Amino acid sequence: MHATSTLDRPPAPSENSPRSWRKAFKDISDALSQRQLWAHLGWQDIKQRYRRSVIGPLWITISMAVTVTALGLLYSQLFEQPLAEHLPYLAVGFIVWGFIGNCVNEGSEVFISNEGLIKQLPAPVSIHVLRLLWRQMLFFAHNLVVYFVLIVVFPHPLSWTVLLAVPAFMLIAMNGAWVILVVGTISTRFRDIPPVTQSIVQLMFFMTPIVWNYDQFKTNPNPAIAERAKLAEINPFMHFLEIIRQPMLGTPIAWHHWLVCGVITVVGWALALIVLRNYRARVSYWV
Repeated sequence: MHATSTLDRPPAPSENSPRSWRKAFKDISDALSQRQLWAHLGWQDIKQRYRRSVIGPLWITISMAVTVTALGLLYSQLFEQPLAEHLPYLAVGFIVWGFIGNCVNEGSEVFISNEGLIKQLPAPVSIHVLRLLWRQMLFFAHNLVVYFVLIVVFPHPLSWTVLLAVPAFMLIAMNGAWVILVVGTISTRFRDIPPVTQSIVQLMFFMTPIVWNYDQFKTNPNPAIAERAKLAEINPFMHFLEIIRQPMLGTPIAWHHWLVCGVITVVGWALALIVLRNYRARVSYWV
């Protein structure tokens, strides 16, 4: 009786099983080693989008510059802030949010939009994650031109802390990777997720201090308003925005933002590895 119950037990996952940690980590390492493939595909995505355009990808920079200038002129008057302070603040917020928001929105369809490639090309699923992440990095680099122009026009007292913007962006990119992987996998199985994701991102845009200044409300003379402003720190997007905006604008560094982002990174990647281990092999069937 005891022997029978032992035989009836499902076998434990082996290294050759589709659900193994070894294959999950191998998927990521294989994707990283194929840098030329995902880098080429990401660059081709941008070239295809601006095909037959006279100035090509420069439209990315122009579009960002027009948006930031128009909204900066408007909201600097509404919030009664000097244009020289609010315009760079708004620009950095829009540039960083563009990267974060696009990682989430396009990440929800990263596998769905690559259905043909997934079925025809035997490649790690992480290839498509890196392709999207690289494409968003290129967009970010184009938009960063607007920041450099504004820093020249409206000089800010920058110090050595501006160098923290580099690890801050890398931390944001690392989180973008696990978000793309998790949301993309779930959306491939449940096709109602992408519209929900887009609605959440749009809502979080207004709840994140991008067009409005968090410090202005936090230091408000009215204690009630100042206390309510602290509720903004419940928003995880705010912390990722602040770790890069503070060094880029030369404002004092609040290290608790880095702590929050670090915890989210660890937890997020733990979740991503679990998803990759359990559902990596099913993506090609779900698409």
